[in-house]
Amino acid sequence: MAIAIDFGTSNTVISRWNAATQQAETVNLPGLAQLVGDSPPLVPSLLYLEDAQAGRVLVGQAVRDRGLDLANDRRCFRGFKRGIGAAVQGFLPTLDGQTLSFEQLGSWFLQTLLAAIAPTATEDSLILTVPVDSFEAYRLWLSQACQAFPADTVRLLDEPTAAALGYGTADRDLLLVVDFGGGTVDLSLVQLNASTQAMKTKPLGFILKWGANNLGDSPAQKIQTARVLAKAGQNLGGNDIDNWLVDYFAREQGLPKTSLLTRLAERLKLKLSVQPTATEVYFNDETLESYELALTRDRFQQLLTEQRFFDQLDDLMTAVLQRSRLQGIAVQDIDAVLLVGGTTQIPAVQDWVRRYFPAEKVRAEQPFTAIATGALQLAQGFEVKDFLYHSYGVRYWNRREQCHSWQPLVKAGQPYPMPEPVELVLGASVDNQPQIELIIGELGAETGATEVFFDGDRLVTRAVGSGQTAVQPLNDREGARALAELSPPGSPGRDRLKLQFWVDPERYLRVNVEDLLTQRALLEAAKVVQLS
Repeated sequence: MAIAIDFGTSNTVISRWNAATQQAETVNLPGLAQLVGDSPPLVPSLLYLEDAQAGRVLVGQAVRDRGLDLANDRRCFRGFKRGIGAAVQGFLPTLDGQTLSFEQLGSWFLQTLLAAIAPTATEDSLILTVPVDSFEAYRLWLSQACQAFPADTVRLLDEPTAAALGYGTADRDLLLVVDFGGGTVDLSLVQLNASTQAMKTKPLGFILKWGANNLGDSPAQKIQTARVLAKAGQNLGGNDIDNWLVDYFAREQGLPKTSLLTRLAERLKLKLSVQPTATEVYFNDETLESYELALTRDRFQQLLTEQRFFDQLDDLMTAVLQRSRLQGIAVQDIDAVLLVGGTTQIPAVQDWVRRYFPAEKVRAEQPFTAIATGALQLAQGFEVKDFLYHSYGVRYWNRREQCHSWQPLVKAGQPYPMPEPVELVLGASVDNQPQIELIIGELGAETGATEVFFDGDRLVTRAVGSGQTAVQPLNDREGARALAELSPPGSPGRDRLKLQFWVDPERYLRVNVEDLLTQRALLEAAKVVQLS
């Protein structure tokens, strides 16, 4: 039995496999999940901190039921997923003598949900979904935040593959997944069901797992592979649209930018997904203050255009289609387009997708649940093939550019454990150098840079540039950089150390180090850093 969690910026979805019906079902957590009409139970990604010292919090719908998200309260947090692993400009408050972090907020949120599930949990597997371009630090944080759940195995699955399985399109070859939630938009062209012969020559899966159990033990299981052929993403989502609406009404009606105005703006946005005009009226029975917010779908689309919303989406689509053409894939070769995330429910977004693809190829009926329910297929007879999604490299001083650069060491798509090590030869850079230091970094894709910062109490983003590879150093801290001592000390002008790197079955990057001067082995199978 398995349970899956899709942790989102605006909403979080939990699904469980029903053994009786042999179907995935969305879990309803009373008091935590929001139930509106025929919509599936969604847990709003909200947290209210009652006591930081004790870690006592309210999460999800409980925050809304008490109206705690409507007041400008420093103890109420939303959109905190966007800050996890990001170099945020701004601050988080110190409350009850505790300095807060986005990682701590996220851990409290997820642990509260898991605690609500645990009393009735019979699952032996927990599956967590991750954005396709997430870094190891985020994946490690996510798995650690859920360690208390009583499951034998914790696995991670990339969201595009989960969405494809959730939509029941695993029989298709080429799928474009448009994952557009509250905090990010990711476009991923995914190839499923690669042939066995192709698998022998080229890694095709980017599915990650933790835990001792291996789904590949049973010969009756079906091999399910996934290869991300092209991708592009950006920190742009429904939260940004809410902020633009707040700015619009603050400008047009002179209203203060409050949490209440943000909530009303979100409601307007949701209404405009199903009707051409929308109105929200607010009345405070204590102050007798009242005002009305009104917006038409046409004016809403104009606001999006003014913010270069569609231009940014066009840039992402162009990037994905250009990369696919380099691999001989034309637009008409794409079998289906899967829309995932609440922001894809905006009619203008769906119209934008249909400018590129015929309507019969576009699927939009499972925007909230496809990822969480699809992830459960990982425990229902699919063999997992594990590969490294990002490249890893070493930092060096680029004399020509007069800055640090990164030399790829282990490339993306590399299966592990690695069959052969990668060799690297190093020399000293100064006279009488006593040791060699090496900084290992995780190399992301070349993508537009995004700045995450605070505007008052709002966590917002903006694009600040493009064309640079995103890098996250893994061991750039005191005591972790030193690789080997040199005795006698090294001097420039000659090769001194021969290094052999490889990744073991537990995703540890290991190294052998040989001193070429003394012919001594300085390190043997030493752990450099864990890539998980």
